[in-house]
Amino acid sequence: QVQLVESGGGLVQPGGSLRLSCQYSGSIFSINTMGWYRQAPGKQRELVADIFSFGSANYVDSVKGRFTISRDNAKNTMYLEMNSLKPEDTAVYYCNVRWGAISYWGQGTQVTVSP
Repeated sequence: QVQLVESGGGLVQPGGSLRLSCQYSGSIFSINTMGWYRQAPGKQRELVADIFSFGSANYVDSVKGRFTISRDNAKNTMYLEMNSLKPEDTAVYYCNVRWGAISYWGQGTQVTVSP
C-alpha cells in the first residue's frame, strides 16, 4: 500500500514563503512522476508542478519563477518551495505519484495567503 503524507501548509502573508513536504512510503515503481496539485474553493484541482524520477520538472505558468519542486529519492520525500506567495495561491495542496495507470494521492495540506 502506498501512502503519501503532506506537511508544511499554513497561513502566510502575501509575499511570504512556505515549504511543503510529501513523505511517501510503500511500493512505488522506480520510474514515476510525482506532482503537486491544488484545489481552491469552487475550482477544479489543477497541476501546480511535477517532477520525473530523474529530475526534469514542469510548472504551471502562474507559478513559474516563484515555486520550485524537488525530490529526494533517498529520503522518499518530495518538496515544493513556494516564494512570493499571492492570495490566489490559497488552496488545498495535494501530492501525487503516478506511473502507467497507477496514481496515488495524499490527504492534502491547506495553504492560506492572507494579510
